[in-house]
Amino acid sequence: MIYADNAATTKLNNKAFKAMKPYFLEEYGNPSQPYSFSRTTKKALKESREIIASCIGASPEEIFFTSGGTESDNWVIKGNVIGNKEKKPVITSAIEHHAILRPCKVISDMGCPVTYMTPTEFGEITPEVLRKHITNLSQLVSIMFVNNEIGTIQPIKELCEITHSHGGLFHTDAVQAVGHININVRDLGVDFLSASAHKFNGPRGVGFLYISNCAYIAPFMHGGLQESGLRAGTENVALIVGMATALKENIDCLEENRQFINDLEKEFFDVLDSSGVVYYRNGVNQMPGIISLSFPSQNGEAILHRLDLKGICISTGSACDSQNTETSHVLKAIHLNNDLAEGTIRISFGCNNTKDEARIVAKELIKVVK
Repeated sequence: MIYADNAATTKLNNKAFKAMKPYFLEEYGNPSQPYSFSRTTKKALKESREIIASCIGASPEEIFFTSGGTESDNWVIKGNVIGNKEKKPVITSAIEHHAILRPCKVISDMGCPVTYMTPTEFGEITPEVLRKHITNLSQLVSIMFVNNEIGTIQPIKELCEITHSHGGLFHTDAVQAVGHININVRDLGVDFLSASAHKFNGPRGVGFLYISNCAYIAPFMHGGLQESGLRAGTENVALIVGMATALKENIDCLEENRQFINDLEKEFFDVLDSSGVVYYRNGVNQMPGIISLSFPSQNGEAILHRLDLKGICISTGSACDSQNTETSHVLKAIHLNNDLAEGTIRISFGCNNTKDEARIVAKELIKVVK
């Protein structure tokens, strides 16, 4: 099998797996308890928070553990509106992950105005577009760092500066970015940032939300006083340790991994381009490894299944919307014509792939398309 769908999920880092094991089998004490048996888990929780904070330029008290990117996104969108009697406007884009779009529909039904900005044909949310929509009444702007389908990297720092100049708060869904590109929340100026461990070789079912010390948000879950009283529930120490370990591993090898994945892409496109197959690449200023390709007069679903028969795993879009057979909302938003949209696939390479695999994927893709 060749796994080329790393934007959907990644293979667990071996070091992270080993770091997690003791907290499943031996050190299982509840970190909220005062007795000595819980000291190890309490310390692990503290150190994991410090490691994650250092990886994104934050302070440890600004890191809040969640079940993943979806929960973190929901928390930001709903936590800034629920309980706010004024229902100030929220601004997002038409190409966000459904973990943003669906909570926005919820708050819209509650009477909160939501604006969905239209991207360029390359999937960019430009500063000029935000300036057209934002006002001094805007409460929150939420723009994803890297698009999960076409890989476009957004100008987050500029968008954040515009938002702050109007008195609003800024959130970025950085699920596809954290652990893959250099991120410093202080430099960016963001108020909230969402991340999910399984996108950077950590375990599934755990993530974190960065909340700036300068920003307010309503609690996500009520109960105990875990996570400074903002997110109740006993922390899953094993998964948190695995997340921190995997993130540190990726950050330590950031440039090396980036160059390696760029090399994989080059191998892939060298083979594809030499074949004469006609294709269109979606996106611009892209995250290395996320490749959205459209083939005229082809069917992306058919390409996926034919490659699957050859033992190659790719995607036709977001894994989180796999039951929806309609054209991707991202492709619609960038106004990709129907013929190309129907023939679109996503290939996403990761640090566990090889150059041989990249060449094989290209060769088998050519056979299928031809």
